Amino acid sequence: MLHPRNVVCPLVTNAVKTPVATESAPFPYVALFVLATAVFMSVTAEMMPTGLLPEMSAELGVTESQIGLLVTLFAVAVVITAVPLSAMTRRFSRHTVIVGVLLAVAATSTFSALAPSYGLLAFARVLGGTAHGLFWAVVGVYAAHLVPRHQIARAVAITTGGGTLAFVLGVPAATVVGHAFGWRVPFLAIAVLSLCASLLIAKRLPRMPAPGPRVKPAPDARAEPSSETGVKLSRLKRLDPTVPGVAVICVIIGILMVGHYSLYTYVTPFLIGQLGVPIGNVGGMLFVYGVAGALGLLIAGFVFGGRPTFGVGIALVVTGASVLVLSLWASNPWLSIPAFALWGIALGVIPTLMQARVLHVASPAITDTAAAFYSTAFNIGIGGGALVGGLLLSGFGLESLPLFYLLLLFVSGALLWISVIVSHRRHAATLA
Repeated sequence: MLHPRNVVCPLVTNAVKTPVATESAPFPYVALFVLATAVFMSVTAEMMPTGLLPEMSAELGVTESQIGLLVTLFAVAVVITAVPLSAMTRRFSRHTVIVGVLLAVAATSTFSALAPSYGLLAFARVLGGTAHGLFWAVVGVYAAHLVPRHQIARAVAITTGGGTLAFVLGVPAATVVGHAFGWRVPFLAIAVLSLCASLLIAKRLPRMPAPGPRVKPAPDARAEPSSETGVKLSRLKRLDPTVPGVAVICVIIGILMVGHYSLYTYVTPFLIGQLGVPIGNVGGMLFVYGVAGALGLLIAGFVFGGRPTFGVGIALVVTGASVLVLSLWASNPWLSIPAFALWGIALGVIPTLMQARVLHVASPAITDTAAAFYSTAFNIGIGGGALVGGLLLSGFGLESLPLFYLLLLFVSGALLWISVIVSHRRHAATLA
């Protein structure tokens, strides 16, 4: 499943970032794959607790819902700190920032592995989320810096593919290792690998200059006071007509991710308790889910790329059917395992196409801002889903998680349907 976070941007911008790469330069596959490796480390570090809930819960003496709260703390730290830290580090080279962030990921992962108590582990996760948020605020800019403008989408797709690989390989591998050797070992492994990735980036990637301070234009001294006020007012951005459509999409993806992560955060106890999967096979099931998500990405790009809204609608129906099967017939492996894989495929489709829908709806003047808000909504969904899922798990048990997910699927589907109808009516009114 794609982990769609984007460059954090200011609320209003007319600036166009010009890549420094020349048209004749070869496509920088090596540099982009190195960045994708860094993305892989960061996303794996974020989502590892989802596969290690039983081990972490037993050793630390807390409930599984409290372990799930670690995902919420991580996501909340991302949402709160990404924008201010991005602004605070503007005077530093993006190359230096990425290397520093990966060193921070290595340090916080080591801290997590050595934490003797739940409280210290939670603190380490907050620090890790802070580094993670700054990482996602600069990695897309860095990828775009390496290529000409017409290759930016391709470069960012390769880089963020590391997030997909984290779900296909990183989280399942961490789960298998954690079950075999204890939950602390995967955190130490991520620390070592993040350190190696930081050294690799320091040696292999070209340096990117700091963005530099934003300079405000000097006021026109020749203008009359009233005229000057009028000039300033004319420079203020009016509300872009596409903002409501973008806002609806962000609300929809936020609701969807709350539902998704209310179940996915606790997927390990759900697989063991509801599907009857032996604890040693949980890693294999998560691998199947990750591969299914990668297949969903391909379907999103090659089948529904030109019709993102239709693709999202189909994926919502498939997700609803899959989660319904997991709710009613979880103990039947002939039904539940295919449903689990279909859920993975559908969730590979939805975030990708919803992001494409944002870019289709947003006017060129606010595409960067729309992408930033989409990323924020996604992170709020991760944190909110883990939190609500933990409360449901503690109060009503595992069987309540898919039911809550189904409810939010219905709500998000209804909002999507209403937004399409309103969009079509506005388009027809414009043509009339």
